[in-house]
Amino acid sequence: MVKMIGNEPSSELEWDEPLGRVPIFSYGSGHMLNDITSSCWFTYLLVFLTDVGLSPSDAAIVMLSGQLADGFTTIFVGELIDRFGHFKLWHAGGSILVAISFSSVFGSCLPCKLTGTNSSTLETVGYSIFASIFNVGWAVTQVAHMSMVNCMTSNPTSRVALVSCRNAFTMVANLSLYGIALLIFTLMHSVSVLVQYRWIAYTAISIGCCFVVAFLIGTKEPGLNQPSQDKSLSRISWAHWFKKVLYYQVALVYMCTRLVTNVSQVFSNLKLRDYETKQLCSFHLVCYLYFTYSFSSLRLFDECHVW
Repeated sequence: MVKMIGNEPSSELEWDEPLGRVPIFSYGSGHMLNDITSSCWFTYLLVFLTDVGLSPSDAAIVMLSGQLADGFTTIFVGELIDRFGHFKLWHAGGSILVAISFSSVFGSCLPCKLTGTNSSTLETVGYSIFASIFNVGWAVTQVAHMSMVNCMTSNPTSRVALVSCRNAFTMVANLSLYGIALLIFTLMHSVSVLVQYRWIAYTAISIGCCFVVAFLIGTKEPGLNQPSQDKSLSRISWAHWFKKVLYYQVALVYMCTRLVTNVSQVFSNLKLRDYETKQLCSFHLVCYLYFTYSFSSLRLFDECHVW
């Protein structure tokens, strides 16, 4: 039975209340594994694949296969989560796929080991399979994590805080990845570059998995059917959004932002390959430190403007 406070159910009042710092912080940490592996993916994958012997065109096929799998998975997983819920279960399953497949991509070619051959075609197929699995898990985790916001609270301030915390952890993940890379390239300069890349990948996975555990422990499972006084509200078809101009505006801005970010991460290493790996890490680290400083300055300016 739901208790009534005045004319409103207590469950509805709780849903309208602002969230505390602990649930916001634990929610923000849930995308850390995705962010840190994504940063490593776009920065070092093409360089790693060409270093293991793949041609530039084969390396591009591997990355393209992953991006195609990401695109298709995002559509279907979004619909499934919207119908059945269980956000944390989807998030945990996607994180497991990310951790296993990411370590396999930066490991050795598994099909080549099983068959005992090292043909370029088999290597491309093997890396493409695990790249696709990685992006499937990445998309599942991303959609499950992002879609939780509107089901955790109806308080606008808390929703903004949840998204802001998620974005803050994205910056932390990028800075952490390049800090880890700089440390490994400095301390392990005597081993091969491939071994260094693998240590970067394994360290990133370990750190990301710790934050996933913190998210699963500290975040309550939200329900799909939240209390509402408006009984006229009904389920909106996904086709409804194609009639909204705002949908295309948001999609265009997000697509262009991701395009600039990903292309700069991918091709900066290829453009600067004549430099040492440690110098490349310093370059990326300085770029993200500058971005963090700019973001923090804007946030401080906003706070001063409010006051």
